[in-house]
Amino acid sequence: MIQLENISKVFTVGDEKVHALRNVDLTIDTGEYVAIMGPSGSGKSTMLNMIGLLDRPDSGVYSLEGQDMTALDDSRQAELRRHKIGFIFQFFHLVPRMTAAENIELPMMLAGLDTRERKKRMERSVEAFGLADRAGHRPDQLSGGQRQRVAIARATIMQPHILLADEPTGNLDRVSGGEVINILEELNSQNITLLMVTHDPELGRRARRQIHMVDGQIETDNSSPTG
Repeated sequence: MIQLENISKVFTVGDEKVHALRNVDLTIDTGEYVAIMGPSGSGKSTMLNMIGLLDRPDSGVYSLEGQDMTALDDSRQAELRRHKIGFIFQFFHLVPRMTAAENIELPMMLAGLDTRERKKRMERSVEAFGLADRAGHRPDQLSGGQRQRVAIARATIMQPHILLADEPTGNLDRVSGGEVINILEELNSQNITLLMVTHDPELGRRARRQIHMVDGQIETDNSSPTG
């Protein structure tokens, strides 16, 4: 379970203070499918980064599965991030000089898994994501949809409890975007909590719960059946 209590974050831009998050309260249960929506600058990505332990709040408490994340040092946060949270971004963030297989294997190397286990998981993953014939290709030799599938495979290779997707289809054509969303929804059906930032209302409506943010605050938070 994800719980944010009175979370605030302020950035300094030049001489100005920007309130990215203002006293945000939010609870997300295990296995939920949540779309986070709102105009640019409303705090969506800042909140996602906070939940993903990529940033710390200036005030408030963030608890993950009953543990206070704000009380942990950077190394402990990094360890939890590696094992519990997967990230998917609009621009893929793959390592250009590495093949698809090597990109997928990277989190396991960083986590210190032995070679045999890495190879077994990687082979299973490239098969599951339809990448077996592209495993030896570098990102610049892959289509956008294939790159995002590699990114999702990499994000899930450590079997995380939570997937955080920031505009996961924003750089894809409609067909590739649809394939990516189907993959994410299938992962969510396996009880992985899915949080997705999107500007696309049609995409947002697919989630069982929609959160709309404005000026660093949650304006509305509702639930609807998937479409």
